[in-house]
Amino acid sequence: MGRLIAVSNRLPTGPNPTGGLVVALSDVLAGSGGLWVGWGGDIAEAPADRLADLGEGPFRRLAFDLTAAEVEGYYLGHANSVLWPVLHGRTDLMQIASGHLMAYKAVNGRLARMLAALVEPDDLLWVHDFHLLPLAWELRALGVENRIGLFLHTPFPAPFDLAALPNAAETCDWLMRYDLVGLQTAADLRKFRAALAAVAGADTSDDGGLVRLGRQTTRAAALPIAIDTAGFAALAEAEFGRLPPGVVKSERALIIGVDRLDYSKGLPQRFRAFAEFLARNEDWHRHVSLLQISPPTREGVAAYDAIREETEVLAGRINGAYADITWAPLRYIHRQIPRATLAGLYRAARVGLVTPLMDGMNLVAKEYVAAQDPADPGVLILSQFAGAAEQMEDALIVNPHDVEQVARAIRTALTMPPRERHRRYERLMAGLLAQDVHGWSAAFLQALGGPRPQ
Repeated sequence: MGRLIAVSNRLPTGPNPTGGLVVALSDVLAGSGGLWVGWGGDIAEAPADRLADLGEGPFRRLAFDLTAAEVEGYYLGHANSVLWPVLHGRTDLMQIASGHLMAYKAVNGRLARMLAALVEPDDLLWVHDFHLLPLAWELRALGVENRIGLFLHTPFPAPFDLAALPNAAETCDWLMRYDLVGLQTAADLRKFRAALAAVAGADTSDDGGLVRLGRQTTRAAALPIAIDTAGFAALAEAEFGRLPPGVVKSERALIIGVDRLDYSKGLPQRFRAFAEFLARNEDWHRHVSLLQISPPTREGVAAYDAIREETEVLAGRINGAYADITWAPLRYIHRQIPRATLAGLYRAARVGLVTPLMDGMNLVAKEYVAAQDPADPGVLILSQFAGAAEQMEDALIVNPHDVEQVARAIRTALTMPPRERHRRYERLMAGLLAQDVHGWSAAFLQALGGPRPQ
């Protein structure tokens, strides 16, 4: 294998970039002399045709820029106002504009030209997520024959959702130009095969994961993303000791939710379930609080502005109905919290409340479990619609649309006997240690580096 070239919409920046994907790729990038290509966050007056070298650090990083018009059309437009809702089963929220699709294709085409100029014959290219679906198609058109893999961090849509795209057949053709398409779950793999068959007429009869469409062949596989389990556990233990005494020694049980402010995360349903719990369990008043941390995302897109307004109204209504001068049942933080601080808060929380309406994986669920004190672990409540539910069966699995069921699960988690908490934690933690992020990246690259499908 030559170098690994990772390509994503956003480039990890700063002198010491962090995050699960950085941990997964740092060693192999450094070991292969590889590099990471992505948007550095700069807004340019005119699109550049060269990548900016941000230096080595733990690995070499090359940045492309975007103009304000490209951010509007490529990023906020087609990627986040069309693809994101389709991938999450919310076709009703699509905002289709032909100019946005043109911008999406143009950015991918420009990036492909810059990549083609630096790719060497033995390099492996690992493309991440829905912002860059056409990238392999564009690279193939430029004569790039290297192995190219795509990992989709989101769910894959059902056939009728994929068909709602303004260019559904073309999107299928884009996917077929990858040597490997990695998906989060076995359910996503089934939907991938069904959708390409239904929308584009692909042949999915091969039991080995091959998909054929005309003269194109790709391999699809379920390769669920993981976390640096041991590293996050150590971070949580260290950061727990740095939390303010009022958090660590509070007499109130802490429930924690951490989600980007997004309609796929089910925050209104979660708040209503917590209100239902308070209405049913007066004995827990002043003895429990929900800390919801939701950093802003994609501001300026109508659907995201609407979800922010709805959650803020609900938070105010709940506190108005139940708070007193010494207790606020719901603390809602709408800003970024450092990852290290979150690790300590996870460890302090009696309950992790992870209830998205649809999620590719949801690494918060895995981080919450990894952060727990083995001597006194908390309880994870997990949506059946999170990809993580396929691996984390020892969580309390709930339907996030059923507020009464979630309210009952909250009480179950708060009152669960220590023996049961330990049993669930130990099984969940064993799974996280057996399938960590290093194993995930190794499995993907092994699948991508194998023989080409025939």
